Amino acid sequence: QVQLVESGGGWVQAGGSLRLSCAASGRAFRSYAMGWFRQAPGKEREFVAVISWSGASTYYADSVKGRFTISRDNAKNTVYLQMNSLKPEDTAVYSCAADPAAWRLDVFRQSDRYNYWGQGTQVTVSS
Repeated sequence: QVQLVESGGGWVQAGGSLRLSCAASGRAFRSYAMGWFRQAPGKEREFVAVISWSGASTYYADSVKGRFTISRDNAKNTVYLQMNSLKPEDTAVYSCAADPAAWRLDVFRQSDRYNYWGQGTQVTVSS
């Protein structure tokens, strides 16, 4: 069992930056790929980024590529999402997820293929 707790959300003006953290319990964290998803009001949850268990591989949604960076520190059981050049359309609840069913593009971009979820943290970007 893995428990995930996000932090670092808040309010920022357009063009600003935030860094989200997702702290995990349990040694199994180090063997899990980790993903970030977001859900804006009235919209479906969408994939943001994913990182392999070692940190060697990452993938991003086109909407955040070049602006967001996912990373992890397995010694601290933490995964991060550095968000730069934020836009109002980035406003959403951001959640981290662990252990996708497979390391495949058609799997780790689907929120229902993850076994563990955090409670989410609100990010609000004002124009």
